[in-house]
Amino acid sequence: MRGESVVVVGAGQAGCQVAVSLREQGHRGPLTLIGDEKAAPYQRPPLTKAYLAGETDLAGLVLRQDSYYTDHGIQLVTGERVVGVDRSARVVVLGCARTISYDHLVFATGARPRPLPVPGAEHVLNLRTIADADAIRQKLEGRSGLDVVVIGGGFIGLEFAAVVRKLRHEVTVVETQPRVMQRAVSETTARHLTTRHRSEGVTVLTGTAVASVGDGFVELTDGTVLVADLVVAGTGVIPNVEIAQRSGLACDDGIVVDAHLRTVDQRVHAVGDCARFASPLTGGLARLESVQNATDQATSVASAILGAAEPYTALPWFWSDQYDVKLQIAGLTDGYDRTVTVGDPAEGRFSVFCFRGDRLLGVEACNRPIDFLMARRILEAGTSLTPEIVSQPGFDLRASQQQAA
Repeated sequence: MRGESVVVVGAGQAGCQVAVSLREQGHRGPLTLIGDEKAAPYQRPPLTKAYLAGETDLAGLVLRQDSYYTDHGIQLVTGERVVGVDRSARVVVLGCARTISYDHLVFATGARPRPLPVPGAEHVLNLRTIADADAIRQKLEGRSGLDVVVIGGGFIGLEFAAVVRKLRHEVTVVETQPRVMQRAVSETTARHLTTRHRSEGVTVLTGTAVASVGDGFVELTDGTVLVADLVVAGTGVIPNVEIAQRSGLACDDGIVVDAHLRTVDQRVHAVGDCARFASPLTGGLARLESVQNATDQATSVASAILGAAEPYTALPWFWSDQYDVKLQIAGLTDGYDRTVTVGDPAEGRFSVFCFRGDRLLGVEACNRPIDFLMARRILEAGTSLTPEIVSQPGFDLRASQQQAA
């Protein structure tokens, strides 16, 4: 297996990590990494933060220097789109009609922005790729006081809003849900983030949606018309599954894989944003969009290709930086029915413990990194921690675990 050929379709965080992990774990066979962007594999999270703010450039985002791929015998193909996969012949077909054979194939095709289904959507920019970020930077460069409308109050939308506000532009965030980050965080955390944005002068509108976009304006469903020099959407993504689907693989909001991240074809895996995998945490299929998930799944698949397959059980975790707020989330909190807050949101340092019954699902830590680190350990170990324990006056997560040890 160490000498078999591997083709990785998708050169983002997950795809690059598959290639790196294969070489680190001793794979010696032909290894091809294919990306449809012209740039070498790079980090996406800084696009909404340091890159957009002009604090770093593309050289500061690349995951590996060009020499790494040459030195480690990784054939990096950039600016080429995969148009088909013939699983019976085990070949990948590129848009240029070139074919590449494989013994093992990994889909790391990621996701793309969800289209905005309103009139005038052509006036809206997305923020997913380096090209997207460059287009936005070009509109902002050397200017201040622009009216910027952000559609979507999720991770990307709020991070973008924070950076643009720091650049002294007028910012309005439009969110269809009753609160920002409705599907990602608790009401306590969402309220704190909203308050923080508003304290910086950002207008946050919830419970309303965009009806249409025109040249210089955004009309909302409640009849409000916003002046807009720039409109950017952060309304979620759609996994890129079309190539896998055409090759006969099962897809359902992602490429369906088992606990080992394998498709029904044992020589084909999927990782990262495009993979819908059997998760022990949810008891069903899950698809996660995070750097941690991408890199951990990539490492797991590399091991599987080399004959050391283990079920993927890594604990999910996420983060977001907005102004001076560092939000860190450990675990998956979907379906919680009770929360306990430790610390004081008014002071900007608190953690929200999310439970289903007496089971801890996850912890949202705002400027409390110790709570985040300890929560990860607790969740990974399956240690019992009930709402009653957390609700005790003066509860300290680190101290409680030290006593338990």
